[in-house]
Amino acid sequence: MEADGDERLRRLWEGRWVVSRAWIVRYTGAAESTVARWYAERGRRPEHPQHPEPVCTVGRTIYFDQQAVEAFWAAWQEDVGTAQLGSGRRPGDGQGTRGGGPGREQRERAVEVALDALRRAGGHRRGLAAELAREHGGVDRSWQRAVNEARVVYEREQSAEPGTSP
Repeated sequence: MEADGDERLRRLWEGRWVVSRAWIVRYTGAAESTVARWYAERGRRPEHPQHPEPVCTVGRTIYFDQQAVEAFWAAWQEDVGTAQLGSGRRPGDGQGTRGGGPGREQRERAVEVALDALRRAGGHRRGLAAELAREHGGVDRSWQRAVNEARVVYEREQSAEPGTSP
């Protein structure tokens, strides 16, 4: 994959190319949540290839060695046996509740509640989803999804230049 000029995706660090999670999402075609899961589970699933460790952090963006990411992805495809992510899942549009429907309105409310909590706290903190589940009812995992969506919005707001809208 070529550099697209956006240093938030790919940059040169100490003589080697490093890439962000957003770059990994583009490169693999995996969802952001899948890439986050690969990273979170890197030490818990020895039977699968391990996601590389971070090389550096610039601002709030974590970067990984590009060659290590490419090797991980090749090994993952070989281990899983297919280059098609999501194989074996029920057919759908791949957009979850983004396409509308009765669940989207409830999700949007949950994301707004989570975003408000992130703004009040000045960012993410461990246990936020469980706290929101206790306070507002519902399942921890559903609140975790809402917090993850809200974090994307919150981080976009934080990275926007002052005086501009995100």
